[in-house]
Amino acid sequence: MLNRRTLRVKIMQSLFAFEQCKEANYELALDLIDERFAPDLNSMEVQDKPLLKKRNKEARTLFQKTFKSEKQKESEDASVNDAVKEAIAFYQKQTKKDFSYFQKNLPIEVEKINHWYHAVLGLIIAFAEIAKTDKKSSQVNFSKNRFVKALQTDTAVSTMLLKLNAGWDNDRNTVQAWFKDVIKDDQTVGSYVKISAPTIEEDKSFIKHVLRKLIFGDTVINDFFIERDIRWTEDKDIVKSLVEKTIKSLDESGGIQIQKLSLDWEDDLIFMNTLFEETTRIDKKDKDLIAKNTRNWEVDRLPLTDRIIIEMAITELIHFNAIPVKVSINEYIELTKHYSTPKSAKFINGILDVISKELVASGRVKKSGRGLIDNK
Repeated sequence: MLNRRTLRVKIMQSLFAFEQCKEANYELALDLIDERFAPDLNSMEVQDKPLLKKRNKEARTLFQKTFKSEKQKESEDASVNDAVKEAIAFYQKQTKKDFSYFQKNLPIEVEKINHWYHAVLGLIIAFAEIAKTDKKSSQVNFSKNRFVKALQTDTAVSTMLLKLNAGWDNDRNTVQAWFKDVIKDDQTVGSYVKISAPTIEEDKSFIKHVLRKLIFGDTVINDFFIERDIRWTEDKDIVKSLVEKTIKSLDESGGIQIQKLSLDWEDDLIFMNTLFEETTRIDKKDKDLIAKNTRNWEVDRLPLTDRIIIEMAITELIHFNAIPVKVSINEYIELTKHYSTPKSAKFINGILDVISKELVASGRVKKSGRGLIDNK
């Protein structure tokens, strides 16, 4: 099942990609100015290259200062002002488009976890079906495995496989090759199929082995998932956990419990959208607060991952009154340990500790709810 840490990771990834797009848009806006004042090679008129170069330099400088919200007089040259306005408009339009894309794509990225969860269940079924038709060796235990039978008869599984397009009919040849080269050659699989009458625990243990070592292990099967999903490295552990919980739920009657991705998807959506959107709109005073506590480094000079983590933490402290201060800080320190440099965790821990105290003292962080009164 999803937890808030998983959602924070997804939001961090989206914010990172969004910031990279903003940087690209900035460079493209400067390119637009360069093009505006590039000599027209097709013109029959003599080009005043020194004048074009001067206008280009002036326009780039004016754009950069305007971009930073620095007060700057307009140029006396109308062509320079027009080029700057065009570049600013281009940047704003592209950035707005990118923001909309990443905000809309965020829940889709999370829902991919549910797709892969059911795809793995479907792959286990596909392997069992191939095992049933294998004429070279007896794979009866695999095809009659209690967990496999539970998956095959569970209407919720078949419905979701169809709904999410998570079946393997279109990759049948690939699955057959995996069965031949990965599954059948495995020693544990060979031992299992020779058991005369496997117990329910032996059935569970076998499927766990197939899952951990053959599907998610260092095999071509795992490589397939990596190629299909750029976020597979982060998502794999969540998918594996969901499948393992499903295996564990198998009871003597042959029933299983299909795992839900979220207990309250609407609440999770609100959390994701609010944290993503508000982090992109973080106040200048909060950026100044960060700079003040990072040895007066400009916020933009911080490593991008560290900056995003700090800004997400501040946003969460301010906008989510029901989440304790200590919980938020600990969550972002954990993110730092996994996604930033080795020294960053201690660095960010110290910064967030000081900033959180300042935010509480200023009244901008107000926690409400049971058990939150001591989070000051």
